[in-house]
Amino acid sequence: MKRLIVLVFAGLLVALGWAPAQAALPSKQFTGYWQNFVNSAQPLKLSQVPDAYDVIVLAFANADPATPGAVTFGVDPDLSNALGGYTDADLKADIAAKKAAGKSIVLSIGGERGNIDLSSADRVSAFVDSFTRVATEFGIQGIDVDLEGTFDAANTASAVTQVHDRMGDGFLVTMAPQTLDVQPGGRYLTLIESVKPLITVVHTQYYNSGSMLGCDGQVVSQGSVDFITAQACHLLQVLRPDQVAIGLPATAQAAGSGYVAPSVVNAALDCLATRTSCGSYVPATAWPGISGVMTWSVNWDASSGWAFSTPIRAHLDALG
Repeated sequence: MKRLIVLVFAGLLVALGWAPAQAALPSKQFTGYWQNFVNSAQPLKLSQVPDAYDVIVLAFANADPATPGAVTFGVDPDLSNALGGYTDADLKADIAAKKAAGKSIVLSIGGERGNIDLSSADRVSAFVDSFTRVATEFGIQGIDVDLEGTFDAANTASAVTQVHDRMGDGFLVTMAPQTLDVQPGGRYLTLIESVKPLITVVHTQYYNSGSMLGCDGQVVSQGSVDFITAQACHLLQVLRPDQVAIGLPATAQAAGSGYVAPSVVNAALDCLATRTSCGSYVPATAWPGISGVMTWSVNWDASSGWAFSTPIRAHLDALG
C-alpha cells in the first residue's frame, strides 16, 4: 500500500507539470542494473524493465578518451543493433516515462571493466562537468559509484559532492562496493564516511567473493544467509539502516560465484529486519529500516523469466 501511494503521488506531480528531481522512494526499495551493452543476458529497452524495480541503474558511463576524467554516455551501438535500432532519443523518452511512473534513474560509473581517472583536481573538474551535462541531457536522477579498481577516495568524494551540489538536494547517491571494500579497514569506508550525509543507499555486492569475516569474528562463506547478514552488520554500524541494502546476482550466470536463491535473499532480509529466519548468526539488534535489495542485473533477471524479481518484490512489499 505504501508503494502504491508513492507511485500515485509521483504521477499526480507529473500530471501537474512538476517532475521532481528525485522520485519518492518506497521504504523497501528494489534496485536493478540495466545493461547498456550486450552479453549472454537478454537485451532490453529501458521501457521493458518491469514495475518491480524502484531504482534502475544505467550501466555504465564510459571514460572519455579525449579528456582525462571526463565521461560520456549513450546507447551502446551493439545494444542498439540487438534491439532493432534503439537510439539515444528512445532511451531519453523511456527515462522520462519511467520517472513519470515514480521510478528513479541513476547512472553508474565503474563496473568490472570501467576505469574513471579522478587522480587530480583537473580530472575531477572534467568529470563533474561531463557527468552533470549527461545527467541533464538524459534526465538522470543520481550517481552510482561502482569503482572496482584502485581509486582516490578523497578525489572521488569531491567529485560526488560536486555532482550532488550542482544537481540539487534530490540527486541520489548510491554505491556498489565489493564485500572486501566494506570490511573493517576497507577502501570504500573512507569514501562512505566522507559523503555519508549525501548517501541514499550502499548496496554491497555479496557475490564474486571468497570467505569473509562476519561481525561476530567468524568466517562466513558464500551461498548462505550468514554470508549476507554477518557482513551487512559491518556497514550497519556505519550508516543508517535505510542507507544499507544487500546486493545479489539475479541468476547463477550473472556472476562468477555467489548466486543464492531468492528464498535465501528473503531470509537474509528477515534476519536483518526482524531477527527471524537467521542462520547461525543472529544480529544483536534488528534493523527494521533496512533499505532493500539490489541485483545484477535486470537483463539476467529477464533471462530467467523474472524468477528473481518476482519473489523479492513480493517480500519487500510484505516487509514494507
